[in-house]
Amino acid sequence: MRRTGSARGVVLAVLALLATMPAWANDDIDFYQTADRTEVGSDDTFRLTVVVVDPPSDAQVKLPESEDFEVLSSSRGSQRSISLSGGGPAVIQDVTRYVLVMRATRAGRLKIPPAELTARGKTYRTQPVEIAVRTGRLGAPSGQSSRGSQLPDPFANTPSTRPDPLADELEEDEPTIPRGDSDLFLRASLDRDDVYVGEQVTLSLYIYSRVDLSSVDSVTMPKLEGFWTEEVESPTQLSGEQKIVDGVPYRAYLLRRRAIFPVRPGALSITPAEADITTGFLFAGHRVHRVSNALKVKVKALPPGAPAGMSNAHVGNWRLSMDVSQTRVELGQPVTVKVILEGVGNVKNVTPPKLTGPAALKIYDPTTTDKVAPQRNRVQGRRVVEYLVMPQRTGTFTLPALEFPYFDPRLESYEVARTDPVTITVEAGAGGVSALPASPSQVADAANEQKNVLTAGGLRPVRYQARFVAPSEPPWRRAFFVPAVLAPVGLLLGLALIGGVRGRLATRTEADRGRQQAKAARRRLAEAEKLQGGANVGAFYGEVEKALHGFLEARLGMPVGGLTREVLAERLTHAGADAERRSRVLFVLEACDIGRYGGGGNPAERQKVMDAAAAAMEGWA
Repeated sequence: MRRTGSARGVVLAVLALLATMPAWANDDIDFYQTADRTEVGSDDTFRLTVVVVDPPSDAQVKLPESEDFEVLSSSRGSQRSISLSGGGPAVIQDVTRYVLVMRATRAGRLKIPPAELTARGKTYRTQPVEIAVRTGRLGAPSGQSSRGSQLPDPFANTPSTRPDPLADELEEDEPTIPRGDSDLFLRASLDRDDVYVGEQVTLSLYIYSRVDLSSVDSVTMPKLEGFWTEEVESPTQLSGEQKIVDGVPYRAYLLRRRAIFPVRPGALSITPAEADITTGFLFAGHRVHRVSNALKVKVKALPPGAPAGMSNAHVGNWRLSMDVSQTRVELGQPVTVKVILEGVGNVKNVTPPKLTGPAALKIYDPTTTDKVAPQRNRVQGRRVVEYLVMPQRTGTFTLPALEFPYFDPRLESYEVARTDPVTITVEAGAGGVSALPASPSQVADAANEQKNVLTAGGLRPVRYQARFVAPSEPPWRRAFFVPAVLAPVGLLLGLALIGGVRGRLATRTEADRGRQQAKAARRRLAEAEKLQGGANVGAFYGEVEKALHGFLEARLGMPVGGLTREVLAERLTHAGADAERRSRVLFVLEACDIGRYGGGGNPAERQKVMDAAAAAMEGWA
């Protein structure tokens, strides 16, 4: 058998493999916990870090739990490091960190119990951590800045004679996570709490949330007794920004921001704000009510040395100017003078100096307009007082300079804003008049001119005129009343009568019509008798034949003209006529034919025909 290697080589290979195995093959487990502070306030939060180095795959970590501390948030992170040194084997380490943001529930010297790790059937424990807890808030630990690093100001060495009145002096709020509402709480804050009377303080109201917000249904702002307020910012939609509160990430939503100006010195209180907030979306929404923290402001009185008559509202940084529409005018033409006060402060509560002038310049009552445009949460703008000046005579006149004293809280000193005097030259007008009439009745001043004056006789007294008329005859006594009332009744009776006649005619029987026809046939036979003795024999027989035909049609109910003798005899038989009546009918018809076409016969023959016709008509059932 051929040998492919030696036993010594195999041993060396195994030793080399063990030498190059990473460090996690060691059973040693590095497991410990540390706190970033050993002394905290009961309102402060601190971080506890639990570290596990090279944990086995089946490692189970149990973080410390204690009723003396509450855990506001926790996070877990892992990292792997590989180090090579001295040409030796690579050292690989897996490090897992658990970071807990905690807060003590009471004061005293408290211990955080050890954390536990279970792996390979063993239990490992860290050392407990002892924390000294004092009542209240001690703030952030030394060396830790809550604002984070800031870039150096490239303009720090730029010389400046006066501070920027609009400089952003907002101090970043450091809210405290309230107990019980750590996921969602309402926070009111001030940019400063130690100010002078009349100096602006900015009040901001935020929602801090770690859950999704749907809407804010109502907001009740604090009662601001002792303050003059001005709205600075009032968002209509929720827009959050990321903020870290004691190491816990939150979304901060601004609800309101107001500028408040204290109007009296002392310790002024600001009551808590309230809001109804809906969390979640659609059907998963949940409405909660939150109350913010209360605030206090220490208000200092203005220092002594204030100019006489200066108002406490004249605080800030102001600039005064005067704008004149024209400095050379003709007599009778007005001049518009604007006194403009602009700057940073309570714009709507300052009072610009009053414009005065010589008696030759009549100054009317002014109108005031304000324009407020907050910048960087500071109220600033301008107040314009506009005067109408009417020269009364020609000459050169001067509007004196104006002064506006105020207190600048940034310089902590009283300052005065001034204007220069303005000279107005009034020249004679086209008419060469050097002075306007002094009498009020002669002053053609449009502002005082009487308007809408009624002339004598312009109105007539109000009078009433009336004509009395005797009452007319009542309608029921007039001639048309009774016929008009009875007309509908008569119309109804007439319609009923017509309807009855038509109904009666419609219901006339066939027998009635037969009797009528028979009666008409007899009358025709009576007419034929009148022709019996005349010379017109044909007419006599024709009349007799028509009388008999009419009678037969009435009795038989059918036309008989054109029927043969045989058919007529059958119809008569069918109608119930006996043989004698049938023979008489046939005899008369035959005699009429002979008489009209055969010479007519004698009178006795005619009489016989008449008798036979009468006999045929008589006695018909």
